[in-house]
Amino acid sequence: MADENMQDGDGDGGGIRTLPFPVDLSLLGVGMQVGPMGAGRTWHTHAPLHRVHRIDFHVVMLFTGGPVRHMIDFAEYEATAGDLLWIRPGQVHRFSQTSEYRGTALTMQPGFLPRSTVEATGLYRYDLPPLLHPDEARLAALTASLDHLRREYEDATTLPLSLHTAVLRHTLSAFLLRLAHLAASSARAPGQGRADTPGDSTFTLFRDAVERGFATNHSVSAYADALGYSRRTLVRAVRAATGETPKGFIDKRVVLEAKRLLAHTDMPIGRVGAAVGFPDAANFSKFFHQHTDLTPAAFRAELR
Repeated sequence: MADENMQDGDGDGGGIRTLPFPVDLSLLGVGMQVGPMGAGRTWHTHAPLHRVHRIDFHVVMLFTGGPVRHMIDFAEYEATAGDLLWIRPGQVHRFSQTSEYRGTALTMQPGFLPRSTVEATGLYRYDLPPLLHPDEARLAALTASLDHLRREYEDATTLPLSLHTAVLRHTLSAFLLRLAHLAASSARAPGQGRADTPGDSTFTLFRDAVERGFATNHSVSAYADALGYSRRTLVRAVRAATGETPKGFIDKRVVLEAKRLLAHTDMPIGRVGAAVGFPDAANFSKFFHQHTDLTPAAFRAELR
């Protein structure tokens, strides 16, 4: 069984566990798993999944029952039959002890799919909602695609391992393309237009720039200048894509990173602030409190 990873001093119990992809539980050791959810199924048999933890792989859960309450990146989500939860690598999450998980779970190791597929499916679109509610037609298509993937995964004797793995990659890609389209559609409010419009392209460039620079750059004007847009154009594009302002989008990403560092590590609060662009600890504490109603110390204490 693979060892658990600990973050920055977490070995003394002060941080949150990062569980690696359980290769030993995967059929033939391929970089994915798909099978039923239920009692006794876990990433690692000795890991209490009802405790806050994070994983270094993707998880997609398609529910056939519910309701199920599940925490992802410090937000509570309630899923019921026909819903999907998509948890990405590095996200903090926690299983509910009072919910019965029924349905199918797909796990995928980073690197299992080629880069072109990763980009096409938005595997690392952390701005997209983790909880998805497909309509009847999309649910039927996703269920059929996932069932097909499961049959291919469990057929370990028909093909040599190299061909078996190639078939799994293609079948998984087909499922993820459907899932990615649902996730992108779910992120847009009704009446906000179609994807791949000029506004959507502007937001995509902004989102990627924020992901690269949020730790040092919190200025909307600076992002607009760097991308070659007017501030007004950027405001329109971000509001159309997310319903919030560019400043709100930046602040949300900064807060999330601060929460992860406070949760995952034992870094002093001043260092956490510096890591997300606040050299002054007092300014960081004020910013964090404004957005969470908690001081950084109080937020960390709630998780310990």
